[in-house]
Amino acid sequence: MKNKHLLFSLLCFLIFTSCSKKLTSVQDKETDQIAETYTVLKNVPYGTDAEQKMDIYLSKDAATFGRNNYTVVFIHGGAYYLSDKTAEERYIDPYLKKELNVINMNYRLKRGIAPATSDLTLALNYLKNRNNEYDLRLDNIIVTGFSAGAQIATNVALAQNNPSFPDELKRGLIIRGIINFSGPVDDLDVIEKIFVDHENELFSLGGKALFPSEGYEKKDVVSVYEPITYFDGNDPPVFLWHGGKDDQIPPETFTYFTSRFREGKDVLVYVPEGEHSPTGEELEAAYLRIFEFLDDL
Repeated sequence: MKNKHLLFSLLCFLIFTSCSKKLTSVQDKETDQIAETYTVLKNVPYGTDAEQKMDIYLSKDAATFGRNNYTVVFIHGGAYYLSDKTAEERYIDPYLKKELNVINMNYRLKRGIAPATSDLTLALNYLKNRNNEYDLRLDNIIVTGFSAGAQIATNVALAQNNPSFPDELKRGLIIRGIINFSGPVDDLDVIEKIFVDHENELFSLGGKALFPSEGYEKKDVVSVYEPITYFDGNDPPVFLWHGGKDDQIPPETFTYFTSRFREGKDVLVYVPEGEHSPTGEELEAAYLRIFEFLDDL
């Protein structure tokens, strides 16, 4: 009886993987085709705060992707201080063109890095609680973001197997991959000083709002929100894009992090002439690599 059960499980796995579509081979859909494919739920609240809202893009065809039926969760940038999910939709457009399920979320701003980071866990736990309505693959999540959002995504994903992290994901939520555009991964204390001391007043205000205490925060507090703290061999693969001329997140702050990348698993796309925000051309080139990365997970 036990052998029959194992054989059945193996057959199910083989059928599941053999029917998977490669994302690199799926032709991008046009705007009108995307509209026909998706049910879009706007400003769904996942918490009680007015900023805790997300847009949910439910694809009618996502289930046909087999093991590549990812649920992509995107978090916008803005130094944990400004911006909005609608401001960076260029980062989710490539996934919509492939007909994947996508979550585009806001988080609490101007409250510091801790509440902003906690909001990703809160949003994922909300989706788990309500998944009878959405039917998402929540054991096949890709977390991604730009700048501050990329830090949030990377930190939560790498810490999901670490009991010391303050926020806990519900059972059954599994993050399979991380896609980080220009997000802090190490030396957050260095980055805090860059922002606090910045000549641009808005940047400086954002830096001062990262942590509740006045002055520069202590390293032991900062390290809780540094992805390097949690990076180990059991973590999901990381795709990291970074520009060599980034004046907000200096390239030297990710040197040690990327030196620990696992061969055949993690991907670094370093653009020497790139700035903090990728150009349209740089973004297009990055997504060609990203879909290869996702196909190989």
